[in-house]
Amino acid sequence: MQDDSLRDAAGALDDQLESAVHRTVLHGDAKLANFCFGADGVAAVDFQYAGGGVGVQDVAYFLGSCLADGELERHAEANLDLYFDELRLALSRFHPACDGGAIENEWRTLWATSWADFHRFLVGWAPGHWKLSNYSASMLEEALRRLR
Repeated sequence: MQDDSLRDAAGALDDQLESAVHRTVLHGDAKLANFCFGADGVAAVDFQYAGGGVGVQDVAYFLGSCLADGELERHAEANLDLYFDELRLALSRFHPACDGGAIENEWRTLWATSWADFHRFLVGWAPGHWKLSNYSASMLEEALRRLR
């Protein structure tokens, strides 16, 4: 990895995600190709990277696979809001004892960190990958700024 600041911060970014109070099971490779959309709902496939984490990590990975750079800049926040609207509805129905507000507050603070972790993965795996966007770079800078 060429970016020393990103390489040096990787452990601290991971620590933020791993130390979250509210964790769930992540798909881990939430990209458009791993979801089947139908009239009755959505199915996820290819769980080779499944594990624990915060839900917005999968949201970042998914949006990064669906939206081009300009689209991310225009629509990422609205999609994040939609995610939390749907999460609150699902929690109230299936897990009413969960504090959806607390989950949302924590995970919103980890949004930039989730993108930074995604950016770090891509830079290390495929430095010229099309998913490395201005939006992910701006989220990386936000996450690094918070670490300082």
